[in-house]
Amino acid sequence: MPRPTARVLTLLELLQSGGTRTVAELADRLGVQGRTVRRYVDQLGELGVPVESVRGRYGGYRLAPGYRLPPLMLGEDEALAVLLGLLAGRRAGLSTAERTAGETAAAKIRRVLPQHLARRLDSLLDALAFTDRPGEFDTPDAEVLLTLADAVRHRRPVSLHHTGRDGRRTERTLHAYGIVAHAGRWYVTGRDARLDEDRTFRLDRIADARTLPGSFDVPDGPDPAERVLSAFATAEYRHEVTVRIHGTVGQIRAGLPASVARLADGAPEDVVPEGNAPESNAPEGDATVERWRVVELRVERLDWLPAVLASLDRPFVIERPDELRARVAALADRLASYARDHTP
Repeated sequence: MPRPTARVLTLLELLQSGGTRTVAELADRLGVQGRTVRRYVDQLGELGVPVESVRGRYGGYRLAPGYRLPPLMLGEDEALAVLLGLLAGRRAGLSTAERTAGETAAAKIRRVLPQHLARRLDSLLDALAFTDRPGEFDTPDAEVLLTLADAVRHRRPVSLHHTGRDGRRTERTLHAYGIVAHAGRWYVTGRDARLDEDRTFRLDRIADARTLPGSFDVPDGPDPAERVLSAFATAEYRHEVTVRIHGTVGQIRAGLPASVARLADGAPEDVVPEGNAPESNAPEGDATVERWRVVELRVERLDWLPAVLASLDRPFVIERPDELRARVAALADRLASYARDHTP
């Protein structure tokens, strides 16, 4: 590669690192005179790379948004990081509706990798194992995702068409607080302007989104991720469950995470049956102290709960429903019979 061409590409790499670079700085890095730097900038412009001049004492050159993506210069570590990120995102389901975009992007990067790095990457992928199996996820439309992200950033209302679990399509006006990726899916959480209540929507169920005039203020309270987890824990399901468990927040959350269960305030002493763990006198706000805590769940099925409660290995009292109490007793009887039986 001729040296002037190599210097032009080096200039592009320097500008892609961000910020404004002075002519003196660029000339020093490239080993040329200032007028040569200006000539290289003109050559980048002829190639369609948008470089803008910044005037003033701290002026110089910087990349400006253009009508297309300019050539991207990546170091070996950066290329490896991008490829691994694409692989992890595809396995986690965190991609857009254009499922092939991640694959074609990865192929383009791998095609131009130096041979020694490509071999090392292949060795890594051959040796790499995942504890989960890649699943099939319903992914969102890229335009919907970007429109909602812009609405969140600028606090603009957004109109969207959403299809519910029952298949009914509705039009909503949402004051979006944030976008959350959870368990391989994308969610947007915010205030439904018509219902005047907080709502959480899956992005793959949003057909289109359009930013509206106006603005709104984000209220104080939980961050978007906490709002989404709370929405999962309080969603309408067949069974409403209330259990009092004696333990720390960490001990309880080990089996009943925030996406499944809600921790309410403390439990009065008079509802704790005699023979269970005593009520602690420690402050209720201390999450590291073992004390009685109210756990509330809304679930479609109860069959998985007895095993989870047993795995916590903490004293617990079932307040509702009676069916759960019967299921726990049945599990206890089965485990006791297994322990007594020595026959294979």
